[in-house]
Parts: sequence; structure tokens; C-alpha cells
Amino acid sequence: MALAKIKVSEDTYLVGIGVSPGIGIGEITLLDQQPVIDEVSIDADEVRGEIERFRQAVGQAREQLQKIKQTVSRQPHLQEHLYILDTHLLILDDNMLIGNTEKAIRRQLSAESALTEVLAELHEMFAAIEDEYLRERRSDVDAVGDRLLRILAGRNERPVDQIDSRSLIVAHDLSPAETMQFDRTKILGFLTDRGGRTSHTAILARSLNIPAVVGLESVTTMVAERMPVIIDGSTGVVILRPSEQTFKEYLKRKQNYEYLEHELENYRDLPGVTTDDVKIFLRANLEMASEFSLAHKHAAEGVGLFRTEFLYLGRSEPPSEDEQVEAYCEILREAGGASVTIRTLDIGGDKFVPELNLADEANPAMGLRAIRFSLREEHLFRVQLRAILRASTCGRIRILFPMISGVAEVRACRQILKEVREQLDAEGVSYDPDIKVGIMIETPAAVMIAPLLAREVDYFSIGTNDLIQYTLAVDRGNEYVAYLYDPLHPAVLRALKLVCDAGNEAGIPVCICGEMAGEPLYTMVLAGLGLHEFSMNPTCIPRVKRVLRQISRADGKALVEKLLTLATSNAVSSAIDKEMRTRLPEIFSPSVL
Repeated sequence: MALAKIKVSEDTYLVGIGVSPGIGIGEITLLDQQPVIDEVSIDADEVRGEIERFRQAVGQAREQLQKIKQTVSRQPHLQEHLYILDTHLLILDDNMLIGNTEKAIRRQLSAESALTEVLAELHEMFAAIEDEYLRERRSDVDAVGDRLLRILAGRNERPVDQIDSRSLIVAHDLSPAETMQFDRTKILGFLTDRGGRTSHTAILARSLNIPAVVGLESVTTMVAERMPVIIDGSTGVVILRPSEQTFKEYLKRKQNYEYLEHELENYRDLPGVTTDDVKIFLRANLEMASEFSLAHKHAAEGVGLFRTEFLYLGRSEPPSEDEQVEAYCEILREAGGASVTIRTLDIGGDKFVPELNLADEANPAMGLRAIRFSLREEHLFRVQLRAILRASTCGRIRILFPMISGVAEVRACRQILKEVREQLDAEGVSYDPDIKVGIMIETPAAVMIAPLLAREVDYFSIGTNDLIQYTLAVDRGNEYVAYLYDPLHPAVLRALKLVCDAGNEAGIPVCICGEMAGEPLYTMVLAGLGLHEFSMNPTCIPRVKRVLRQISRADGKALVEKLLTLATSNAVSSAIDKEMRTRLPEIFSPSVL
């Protein structure tokens, strides 16, 4: 049953998640939605036929994806994203989705009901993953599931490649495969009910320079075909039925934004250096070597965070040592001599040690995950460390241990690493003897003992996403308290300063790899704190570099000292806004923002 449309008046404002910057102004093309699936039982003698119908749908989905891949492979600007389609093809072979759906059909559920049930179970599994980037991999499973449901319902593929008028797309969700088929001369932007900042669809939107706002929850119930709309992919603001005054205001913002985007090209090959000649490395956060083309495109100076979790997901057994060596060497070859920081496994371990029953933990975010899991399941940890060391002959590697909360954990990790080195020495296996070892600062405990931890490691990497969450006791995924998640909270600023001071006093580099690193508004503050390296989504690098080259560390330090005297987040936010708009009005003026 279709949901009733909500009446929309002039200048109706919505706020979602801005995932791809830019301003889109135009009329809506509304894509049809997925069918609503009710639970339907079948008779025992219908099970075999229903399984066969499901298998035919899987085969048809595979053919569709192969056809799209063939088309996309002929477009140079999309070739770097082919790995996403390969991921979806692998999902079609995954036992957790396909095998479990067939098991559900054997319980006398229709194929649609069985698939919907399994998708819901997988959603719960992904929801327990703390890392936002990894949590959003559920969107790939959703995309494959939606494709299968559409086939089972007898619906054709949505012809996104045949949209013949310049418009903004509105849909409940968009798959990466659909996004790849966009005609960029026709698609001015898109809005979706579902989605997150780190989904593959969002990554594609940024790569294709298509403004996008996702996570609007019910926008499809509010719009109609050809309704005028404005979207701001930088702020997440959406305006339905804009007035003439609003239209003129955003047209001016769009022109200013596009001028500044053109100016960014002038910064691409320039170093990340402040006006008082302080060098700050701008690196990329990546999860696969195939993403490195985006890092090259935006002149990333190596990889500040390589998430190894993707190697472990979507399989019933962990990757072998040789598989990991090849994966790490591939990204090192892509880096071309630049430094690559490899973070050890940072998810819970119930997937590979089922008897742990980690899915039943009352609070998985504070449970057996990350380095805690690695130290408990030492055999898996040793395999990963062996692979990292062996791969160090392919390029410049740094090892990064996640979620450290005490000196004892660091020493335990280093002891195991020492034993792995000795084992490789005995086997005559080569590795870099000078490989650097660092830790993620993500917990208040690590902040409080940062001077002690600094004596144990070669560098710090601050994971602001988790540090903010744990410091403020706020679950970003909880709609009731998400508004309290604030990078500018005075407690967060003090925590960052404590860590930076401890690292600088010990003479070790301090890096930042959370979302704060990629926000240009915070660049002066982070430089003033004394950070040596920012690691971020590659698409953020040009904007951060543009700001970095126009401010001094000395002025940043003075700004930090001022901010530390302020008592509230609002006061801190206002002070930063005022400072940046005064210094760099061409970047931070209201007409641009």
C-alpha cells in the first residue's frame, strides 16, 4: 500500500545528511519504490519450486550486474569504482544472504518473505559494528537485496540511464550500480530516504561531483514529479517548493561554490604548508587498494588509515596470511613509496569465533572488539602481524593498534609483535626492521594517560569519531541523543590538547584520522593544536589544503587558547565561525556556506 503524500507548502525545509557537496536546483524525477513485502507462507510441496524461483532471481541479478559492469568499464571516469560491482557480485555468492534465504524458504516462507527476513537479520549484525564506515557496508547488502526483491516482484530495473531531462532524483534508496549509470549532464543531484555518509553510493556521488543528501527518512512521501527543489550537499539542507527569494539566494551560493571549486584545481599539486612554513601531511582513509585512484586524484600524501576489516567481512573464515600479504602489498604498490598506515582488525570477533556469542553483548561498543579481541584470539592477531611485516618489503608501512586503553595492552601487543619478528627471523623471511608502531587514541582512558602511552609507541593517531562518542557518552546512531554528539564540545577540545601536548613533549608525531580531519572549518584549530598529519576521505583533501595554506600555526595556537576559555559548545562554534569568516570570507561567508 502506497503511503499518503504529505502536503508541502512554499519554502519547506528538511535536513538530512549532506554526503556530496554542491548545490542542485531543479525539478524532481521520482523513482518508483520497492514493493512492500508481507510475510507469506507456502505449502510444503511448493518449497522446491520457490527455491528454484529464488535461484533464477539470483542468476538474473548476476546478469544485470555483469551487464552494468561491462557498460561502466568503457567509461574511464568510472573504472576506479568497478570494485563496488565486484563486491555486489560476491554478495550474490555469499552463504549468509543466499544460503540463509534458501533455509528460510525451507521453513515454508515465500522467497520474498524469506529474503526480507534474512536482510533484517543482516541489518542487526551490521548495526552492531561500531565503525561507521564498516557499518555502512550494509548498504551494499541492501542494494543486492533490493535488486532481488524487484526481480522477484516482476518489476523491471529502474531506467536511471534513460532520464532525458535535467532533474534531481528522489528515491527511497539508490544503489551504487544505479548511481554509476547516471548521465551527469542530466542528473543535477539526488535525495534519498535511506543512506549514510560512507556508503558506496555516497562515495560515488562525491567522485562524480553530484550534490547529494541522504537519510531524509520520508522525503519520498512529501514530493511529487516535477516539484521544484533545492539541495545543498554540503549542509544537508533541502528546500521543497522554494520561493523566488530563496531561489535567488541559492543561485548566488551555487555560483560562488562553483567558482571556489574551480579554484581548488590550483591547489592540487601544492604542498600542505601553513603560512609560517609548518608542513602538515594530508593523507587518505581507505579500505581497499582499488580506492587509491581517488587518493591519487586528490593528491593524498599516502594513507593515514587503511582499514583491514573489509578483508574479513562477507566470509565465513578469516583471510589467510598470504591473502593479507597480497592485499597489503597491492595498496603499497599503489602508494608508490608514500607511507601507508595499516590498522589491525577493528571489529568484534563473533563472526570467526561463534562460541563467544558477542552478538548478545549488552553494549558491543564497549565489549570484546578491536585490540581486545585481537589479544584474546592471539592466533588471528599473529597471522595479521606476520602478513603486515612480510608486506613491509613492498613499501613504507606503519602499524596501528586500535582502541587502546592502557599501557599493559600496548606492551602485550609489542611483545607479540616481537615474537612474530623473531619467528620470521628464524624462518629467514625478510621484513622492514624499522617499521613504526602507533596506537589509536579513542578512549578517555587513553587521553588521561597519554604521557605514559607516548613512551611506548612511535606515534599517536586520534580517532575522533569514537573519542567524541566515548567522551560525551553519546551514541551517534541513537536518534534521541545524536544531537549531543559535538566535535566542538569543550571536553573534546581539552582531550585533543592533552593528547597533542603529550605527543609533542615526547617527540612523537600526533595524527588525526576521524571526520574532524576532513572539515575545513576545523583546519585552523587542528593545526593550532600541533597535529602533524590529517587523514581523511580523499575528496576532502583539496578543501582542507586550501584553508591550511592560508593560515598559520601560530594563529591557530592563539585561537585554541581562546577556545579553551569558553564554557559551551555554542560559544566555541560561534568563535570558530567568526574567526574563519573574518580571515577567509571567500571560503566561509554565508553566501558560500
